[in-house]
Formats: sequence, C-alpha cells, structure tokens
Amino acid sequence: MMRRPLIGAAALCVALLLSACNGSPEAGQLTPAPTSSGPSTPPTPSVSITASPAWTEEELQAITAARSRYAIAQAAVVKALSDPRTASRAGLENSGNGGQWLTAVLNQAVFQRDRGLYQTGSSKIVSTAVSSVHLQLEQAEVTLAHCIDGSGVVLRYRASGKPVPTGPSDGARHRITSRIVLAATGPNATMWLLVDEKVVGSC
Repeated sequence: MMRRPLIGAAALCVALLLSACNGSPEAGQLTPAPTSSGPSTPPTPSVSITASPAWTEEELQAITAARSRYAIAQAAVVKALSDPRTASRAGLENSGNGGQWLTAVLNQAVFQRDRGLYQTGSSKIVSTAVSSVHLQLEQAEVTLAHCIDGSGVVLRYRASGKPVPTGPSDGARHRITSRIVLAATGPNATMWLLVDEKVVGSC
C-alpha cells in the first residue's frame, strides 16, 4: 500500500509515516511536502504563548530561537523532498534537522527516489502553541504543538506527474508536536535542532 504524503510544517509530518502513528509495516519512511516549482518557506503560523504561566526572558529567547529553527528545518525538508534524487544528509543537518526526524526524512527521500515519486503543493500551519520549555535539561528543549492542514499536499509519479492513489484519508487537519533541542555541533558551537515530530490527533 502506498503511504500518504508527509504534511509537517513543511508538509504534515514525517510522523504520519511512522508505525507509532498508523501501525504500518512501512514505519520510519516519511513523506513531507515539496513544491513542483522549488522550495518554499513554510507559512508563519499564529503562535500562542499565553497558555502557560509567564515565560522568563531566557525562556522567551529559547522559544523564539526554536520557532525560527523549526521553520528553517522544515523548509530544508520541503526542498529535499521536492526532488528526492538530490536530497543530501549534509544539507538537512546544516538546516537543523536531527535525531529521529532526520532519519525519517532520509528514509522517505530514499523511498520516494527509488519509486520515482515526489510531492507538490504545500500544507498550511493553522496554529502553533508552545507546549513546554525546559532549559534545565542537559539539552535545553522546547516543545511546540501545531494544527496543520495538509489538504494541499499531493504525492505524484515523476514519470507522469499524476497523483499517487493513497487510500482512505483520516482528514486533512492533524495535530502534531515537535521537539526542538539545543545541541552541541562542535567544540564551542551549539545549534537548535528539530529532532522529533509526532502526530497526536486531529484538529
């Protein structure tokens, strides 16, 4: 059975393809959303920071940095999967993709490349909220919650440009959580990295 396209902020979410989300034996292989005319920057969502007690100045700085990194990382995924034949680990890593998320994106790029597939269209971030901020951990961490509409994302055959049948849909909008951590990237360097993204329901 063909897997559905990924619709994270770049498209819905690599997690849509993981067994934890749908019980599929094709776990670990993603499908984010590229565009036919080239990479595009994910739209800026509305962001709520009022659902939590007042953030400290340090926490607000971490939230701002994490949100920025999330957009950059997702844009790199869109670019990679718009033409999976040219996707590179280095390009994804340099844009802030890491951990399980990076592994899933690379697996999906290989899956699409080997089957002559690509994605067009774009998803829409309906809303984003800050779920948590933990600066006291060994790796500071920000968790974001998004409502994403992936109805504009289409998986296509490269040879013909025709849409790939993907089977029954569980709806266009999904609620996902994203984990962004501050990790060491060198002896004296750190970078916020998008390391995990999961579908947790509909919205």
